[in-house]
Amino acid sequence: MGLLHFFLGIEVKQQEDGIFISQKKYANDILKRFKMKSATPLCTLMEVGMKLSKSENEESVDGIIYRSLVGSLIYLTATRPDLMFAVSMLSLFIKSPKKSH
Repeated sequence: MGLLHFFLGIEVKQQEDGIFISQKKYANDILKRFKMKSATPLCTLMEVGMKLSKSENEESVDGIIYRSLVGSLIYLTATRPDLMFAVSMLSLFIKSPKKSH
């Protein structure tokens, strides 16, 4: 059957010095699906000291799209554990997402 190259959205590169995994294609697919392909990349995932809350006065967003995005990002943390904190913060508001989330 040969070497493994792609499995469940994870790209696998087997080399003599180790096995490397990435989800570059999956990350690009997420950006396309949520119309963020032209977004500006940032070094930090969240503003330092940012406090998110369940404010009732704030404008709500489409919960289905929000849950789909957060779910996609959770799967992306399989190869990007550095995303875990920011994604877990967003998942706290999955029931009633607001514009700031």
